[in-house]
Amino acid sequence: MLRNLQEFNLPAIEEKVLENWKGTQVFKKLQARKAGKGKTFRFYEGPPYANGHPGIHHIISRVFKDIILRYKSMTGFSVPRRAGWDTHGLPIELAVEKELGIKNKNEIDKLGVAVFNKKAREIIWRYLDEWEKFTERIGYWLDLKDPYITCENDYIESLWWIFKEVEKRGYLKESRKVVPYCPRCETPLS
Repeated sequence: MLRNLQEFNLPAIEEKVLENWKGTQVFKKLQARKAGKGKTFRFYEGPPYANGHPGIHHIISRVFKDIILRYKSMTGFSVPRRAGWDTHGLPIELAVEKELGIKNKNEIDKLGVAVFNKKAREIIWRYLDEWEKFTERIGYWLDLKDPYITCENDYIESLWWIFKEVEKRGYLKESRKVVPYCPRCETPLS
């Protein structure tokens, strides 16, 4: 039994599995076979921030999502799975500040918001290839070819439209709430 242990090479096995998935286009075929048949369970990736390397905590959350998606697929649902990239928020702002050596909001104002935003857009695309490779390697099947990206106008405009519809129907209410606040960043923390 232990005789073949020296030949047991997990990285080589992983590469063969990845090549097989790519060569047979198993995910694409699964999507095509299920499309338009039965009920649909539509999935939009709760997108990771696109400002850094993927980590172990991303594997854990994706495993749980993947279990549900595969279960739904195995029980007859068509399961479109759209990837997404979160390109807004404090993690990206902090990455820009760190890279530019910015210490406070006044320095952002001196630099100019347009320059700050341009740098943020550069940073969000820096790790995209690494994220896509990571996603494929853990067997988390998503449509990476047509992701939604939170900084693109079509996405932003769709949110404004939804917000307008919710407000029109009377589902919004104004209230006050105490939230954690960062005095250095001069912003509430979510």
